[in-house]
Amino acid sequence: MAKITLKGNDCNTSGELPAVGSAAPDFTLVAGDLSEKSLADYAGKNVVLNIVPSLDTGTCAMSAKTFNGKAGEAGDTVIVNVSMDLPFAQKRFCEAESLEHIDNLSAFRCSGFGDSYGAAIVDGPLKGLLCRAVVIIDGEGKVKYTQLVPEIVDEPDYGAALGAL
Repeated sequence: MAKITLKGNDCNTSGELPAVGSAAPDFTLVAGDLSEKSLADYAGKNVVLNIVPSLDTGTCAMSAKTFNGKAGEAGDTVIVNVSMDLPFAQKRFCEAESLEHIDNLSAFRCSGFGDSYGAAIVDGPLKGLLCRAVVIIDGEGKVKYTQLVPEIVDEPDYGAALGAL
């Protein structure tokens, strides 16, 4: 378990983020058209997993917008927002915000993602959602960078994350 906070109140995740240098855990998540995507769908590309509790919150929305703005600069990189939000809500959010450079994937029927990435919140008011974290995976499926944001309402360190690319 990893300790994080929500507005200063302690809560825990289901584990630790994958170790830098390790093989990224495979995943199956739901895309906007209700098809399933796995890590293999992104083979050969850097993948920035922007893991968030819900795109319906200000900080999550800001991280999606910020990564969307940087995605075009990243070349062979894909930004993937991962949340428990339904694919319909993810799509509606991106359309409303004109975010065109992000893949949204939902873990709503794929609870294994939160456990295999150590990102499921296991107690507190957001129990059942995902924590705020960034995991960067290289084109060969190895973890290059991780950040577990210790305070859920804070934004990730974009500079460090994008610098890892």
